[in-house]
Amino acid sequence: MGNSTNNGDENIDHRLQLRNLKLEDYDDIKNIMDRVYLQMGGGWPKSKYRTMLKTFPEGQICIDDNGVVVAAAFSVIVDYDQFGDEHTYDEITGNAYLTTHDPNGDVLYGVDVFVDPEYRDMRLGRRLYEARKELCRSLNLRAIIAGGRIPHYRKHGKDLSPQEYIEAVKRKEIYDPILTFQLSNDFEVKRVLTDYLPEDEDSKGFATLLEWFNIYYNPRRRKLFGAKKNTARIGCVQWQMRELHSVEDLLQQAEYFIDALSDYRCDVALFPEFFHAPLMGLQHHKNSVEAIRFLAEFTDQIREEMSKLAVSYNINIIAGSMPLIEDDELYNVAYMCKRDGTYEAQYKLHPTPHEKKDWIMQGGNDLHLFDTDFGRVGVLICYDVEFPELARLLADQDMQILLVPFWTDTKNGYLRVRRCAQARAIENECYVAIAGSIGNLPKVDSVDIQYGHTAVFSPSDFAFPHDAIMAETTPNTEMTLIVDVDLKKLQVLQNEGSVRNFLDRRRDLYRIDWLGE
Repeated sequence: MGNSTNNGDENIDHRLQLRNLKLEDYDDIKNIMDRVYLQMGGGWPKSKYRTMLKTFPEGQICIDDNGVVVAAAFSVIVDYDQFGDEHTYDEITGNAYLTTHDPNGDVLYGVDVFVDPEYRDMRLGRRLYEARKELCRSLNLRAIIAGGRIPHYRKHGKDLSPQEYIEAVKRKEIYDPILTFQLSNDFEVKRVLTDYLPEDEDSKGFATLLEWFNIYYNPRRRKLFGAKKNTARIGCVQWQMRELHSVEDLLQQAEYFIDALSDYRCDVALFPEFFHAPLMGLQHHKNSVEAIRFLAEFTDQIREEMSKLAVSYNINIIAGSMPLIEDDELYNVAYMCKRDGTYEAQYKLHPTPHEKKDWIMQGGNDLHLFDTDFGRVGVLICYDVEFPELARLLADQDMQILLVPFWTDTKNGYLRVRRCAQARAIENECYVAIAGSIGNLPKVDSVDIQYGHTAVFSPSDFAFPHDAIMAETTPNTEMTLIVDVDLKKLQVLQNEGSVRNFLDRRRDLYRIDWLGE
């Protein structure tokens, strides 16, 4: 049927979870459907909902926010040849009772997608579509097919045929809230369906027959739902330091990059260390200690806003790093804001001599490996990557990707970070992404120049680029870097590489132990 996107209350602390629906979710489902489909009879009866869950529980998914369902997608597996392209909604879904479900079928058919109207700006519809694609790939089905409503056709039906209307939407001359959304999510229109949903007056009974083809489909094997991802898409921001007049200016610029990386379906957006340093220029300071402590006043606000952006744009965000005052001590902290609404922190363990002397900054005492939806990830802030023990400790916990937000003023400082990051990738057989800032801040004491050259590094073997550089930016130019990394190659490398740093370590002679609490 249709899709509705939504906008959550900005004052709510969102905790989004993607999961399968349960019988006790019915009241939430009916509440949403009664509002979304007010003109089409409202929600399903509970008997129909119960039958759907019993027939194909894996295909009925939802997003809940703090335990309340706010979006849902329903599906059925069918043998598509039995129905062909000329079918109605009731025929192929069994009037939504899923009596047509065939576990040995070849197509995942979309029964419905809807989102609580109060969440229309949080892109939950796209998240559900991506989950459906994952389900299709996991079950090794040939395609996703669905009949899509065209509700804005009511405005143009006198002047345009359904085919002409669809072509106008494709050319972006007309916006349709459902068809435009589906086209942007890689679905193709196969044909126009007549009398698909006769009660759908807005679409005048017409619908589009849409298809998304699973390029990984293999008729000889089936995969399990929820299997680990084999690839991850890393997005890095090479950030231009510029004069700012407010924290809102900073967040607007950050959202611009987050939006762009989200559009390219990146799993993570990596910002540089102290990317918000221009805010120190909002006020005159007597000395560097006063300036950095002033900057720390913005940390909670920026972390909270970045966390909201992670949820809204469905992308994990490493919010660079920011100063944090705890018990009157100053620390440098990187926050991983996850797209499920939670966040975790990694403190910089080794402040530089400048940070200790001029800012009276302390080092943290904990090292964390983050389990994310795109892999096992470590975060080391700038100088920390120059201490190989830290990355080795993370590698011993099966780290796959190391993310390094950095901030360097000169090329020789940058090269220290770069060379050490490359070494960490080779010796620990993992991917390493570094992201830095560029430009000048003449009005900010002791941080007036920057040198940046963002890159993603790989191990060095035949399966990877010959120079072990996946990709890199143009130095000292504001831009993004987007790189796909193949996590399967890391496991193959450990066991079959031309050299095997992981397997060949002499554990009988040496080891690294973490002595912290």
